[in-house]
Amino acid sequence: MATDVQVPDDRPAGGSSRFRRAAAVVALTLGLFGFAASGIGIAVALLPRHFTASQQQQIMSWQIGGRWRNLPAGQIFPHAITYRLPVSVIQGDLPLDLQAVRVAIAPASGCAAAVTDSAAASLLHRNGCQAVLRATYVDETSSFVVTVGVAVLPTPRAATTVSSGLAGTRLAAARAAVVVPAGVRTVHFTGAAAALYDYIRQISATMPAGPYLVMYAAGYADGRPHVQLAHDSYSQAEMASMAQGVASSVANGLGSQPATPHCPGDAAC
Repeated sequence: MATDVQVPDDRPAGGSSRFRRAAAVVALTLGLFGFAASGIGIAVALLPRHFTASQQQQIMSWQIGGRWRNLPAGQIFPHAITYRLPVSVIQGDLPLDLQAVRVAIAPASGCAAAVTDSAAASLLHRNGCQAVLRATYVDETSSFVVTVGVAVLPTPRAATTVSSGLAGTRLAAARAAVVVPAGVRTVHFTGAAAALYDYIRQISATMPAGPYLVMYAAGYADGRPHVQLAHDSYSQAEMASMAQGVASSVANGLGSQPATPHCPGDAAC
């Protein structure tokens, strides 16, 4: 009769069960690591990502440079602008706030057509001027009138260069023995309003505002004799306050820094 021969098993009793448990633990550990890695990936994807400082500056420059196209004309040139007469002008205890009222917005023009002489036109052209926007304002008593112009340039540096160049260019104003800097050409109108808005420049100046050059020219609007402002200190101070106030308001609206942009964090960012 055949006898079964049993081969001894060297594995300890219960080894198979422990092996399965160890394998399960390893699998669970690996699974947890994978889940954690996935969670980290999701969290990173959901966290806000930020532009670099250079990218932020490029975006803000692009936003500022597009305002002349994107903003409505009535926002670039508000209907009413508040300006302040200093105490030294009114000889009082407190400064006086007044308003300049917009009376017209001229169509956008080429750069050469919007300035007073060929030297100014050439300077704008050399520095990449694209267009000039202009509007006219009068004070509350219709005594003074100012044309404010915005020359659109490619960079802040170009605007500063043109502003410095215009400050050194002089031009004798037509029909008057007064010399004022070259700059924006006053807006001329036809019809009943022509007498009010067709005026001689008494003050002319510029101020850069980012990639824009804000130019202004002011004069008398009430038909009074065209006395040089050097002989009428009160009118000079009041006209200058109005012109500077209007120009500064326009400059601040176009050249102010926008909010710092932040990347929204999605895949397209």
